[in-house]
Amino acid sequence: MIGKTISHYKILDELGHGGMGIVYKAEDTRLHRTVALKFLPPHLLTDDEAKARFTAEAQAASALDHQNICTIHQIDQTSDGQLFIVMACYDGQTLQDLIETQDFASLPIEKVIDITSQIAAGLARAHEAGIIHRDIKPSNIIITERGEVKILDFGIAKLRSQQTITKTGSTLGTAAYMSPEQVKGDPVDHRTDLWSLGVILYEMLSGRRPYDAEYDQAVMYQIVNAAPPDISSLRPDLPLPLVELVQGLLAKHPDDRLDDLTALQSLQSEKAHLSGVVRPAKRGTTSQKAR
Repeated sequence: MIGKTISHYKILDELGHGGMGIVYKAEDTRLHRTVALKFLPPHLLTDDEAKARFTAEAQAASALDHQNICTIHQIDQTSDGQLFIVMACYDGQTLQDLIETQDFASLPIEKVIDITSQIAAGLARAHEAGIIHRDIKPSNIIITERGEVKILDFGIAKLRSQQTITKTGSTLGTAAYMSPEQVKGDPVDHRTDLWSLGVILYEMLSGRRPYDAEYDQAVMYQIVNAAPPDISSLRPDLPLPLVELVQGLLAKHPDDRLDDLTALQSLQSEKAHLSGVVRPAKRGTTSQKAR
């Protein structure tokens, strides 16, 4: 694919690949800008109805126009009918890469709050528009070189049913961020994204996920049936409001879950007064390479 021109996009390099498709860096030869092209795997778009649903949701996501949501420029398809998304291309790294960086020794609490607040701001904008992400996880979060957070893949996760998630071979990362209602196959609303945000916050603060195991099914069983290790026991130095925020986001029943982000906004405004660093515990052997 490298070197080929599709429509008016010249493929320059592969940026990454996973269960939700392959992403390439490309040159827009008309507007002379660098973009990212995401090609969706054919098994997600099995018929015209599925393509129409995806197109409608992606169009809605493209209209969000928020600083913390990846900009979608266009939806197009190849001559043989393969759909791809044209997105803004950002210089930076995924939150997954940041967490997994081998020389990652410490992360200031202020930075954790800043990242979490930016994710929450993007989600709030989407939820206001009636759009649920459904697959919030570190590999879907880009942190640019300027420290701006960008949420990727709005409109894509809805294509993948729970059955597909549990059958693919690279889904452990996804399973670890699923809400209890997603695991059970219950209807979901915006609160499923807040659970996933809670998992990310827990992971950034403690260096481990709240639920982790060798197999997807074991992780999902824990999500529904087990309480996570108390984060205050893992990090006794955390400010109480931050501990309460994690607990509120990780309430198993959606009705008990934190339903607004006022507490997070309060922490964001006070982050300059917080001190200390987050020193993650030794990570387990579980891979997070699923995207």
